[in-house]
Amino acid sequence: MLVKEFRICMPLTVEEYRIGQLYMISKHSHEQSDRGEGVEVVQNEPYDDPIHGKGQYTEKRVYLNSKLPSWARAVVPRIFYVTEKAWNYYPYTITEYTCSFLPKFSIHIETKYEDNNGSNDNIFDSEAKDVERDVCFIDIAYDEIPERYYKDSEDLRYFKSEKTQRGMLKEGWREAQKPIMCSYKLVTVKFEVWGLQTRVEQFVHKVIRDILMIGHRQAFAWVDEWYDMTMDEVREFERATQEATNKKIGVIPPAITISNIVMPLLGRSGPSSAPTTPLASEAPEFLAIPKDRPRKKSAPETLTLPDPREKYSTSTISNIDASGEPSVPKHN
Repeated sequence: MLVKEFRICMPLTVEEYRIGQLYMISKHSHEQSDRGEGVEVVQNEPYDDPIHGKGQYTEKRVYLNSKLPSWARAVVPRIFYVTEKAWNYYPYTITEYTCSFLPKFSIHIETKYEDNNGSNDNIFDSEAKDVERDVCFIDIAYDEIPERYYKDSEDLRYFKSEKTQRGMLKEGWREAQKPIMCSYKLVTVKFEVWGLQTRVEQFVHKVIRDILMIGHRQAFAWVDEWYDMTMDEVREFERATQEATNKKIGVIPPAITISNIVMPLLGRSGPSSAPTTPLASEAPEFLAIPKDRPRKKSAPETLTLPDPREKYSTSTISNIDASGEPSVPKHN
């Protein structure tokens, strides 16, 4: 298990970001989706929790097989997706990612938003006071971004909002910017497989960091598109965009076949509805094998796994469902 706390500041207020978050997630998911790949919205509806109150539950399937590094593609089925379940009790959200093909893999993200510049060192005391973790600040204007994600229009060093007159962020902007808010994200990644755990957990955290930076950059870069929206208007935008995204992805076969065993989908077993951090699809370049590099002859061509029928002869295996993203948690 590897735990990190990310802190991402933006030149917005927490109340403003309530709209911006919904807009950014919907637009980002649509942009990152293509036929057979991307984010399919399965459910998005209100949810009432006895502790946290009224919220929104979202369930998504993130299809990304072709974006996995070669070592990961060797052990997953051809049609592969991660299930994202999220509960949004803004300004507090919970997001979980699981994959039934990899039962020992999970991502758990708890998010809190505050109107400050990331100065609250005790924000997760009730959730993880004694949990050892690294604290990582993400600068949406000056941290390095993967080249394939860079857009001139989203470069916050040069972008200035016409509607808010905020922008053209200078180095050290977090110390002087008003207004300013911070997304605090406590991210736990588990992949309890001997020989792969460290490599996979570090890889997933790198992907999550890139996703968080891109999503928060876009939330501010698109501020003039969503700033005047009401909650009803952004919910309608969200609904229309989700329909368009699902059509863009296309119909995905309803089952996954492994060693001639067909694994039927299981229905949702818990609550429903909440926007989350988008899960982008592409893996970091440092783990991808260049196409023009010949494979070493000493490397195995395939990875042999135990026949699932030996272990699961009397049971069926459930299907699967970072672009944001586990079994449904109980919120008491």
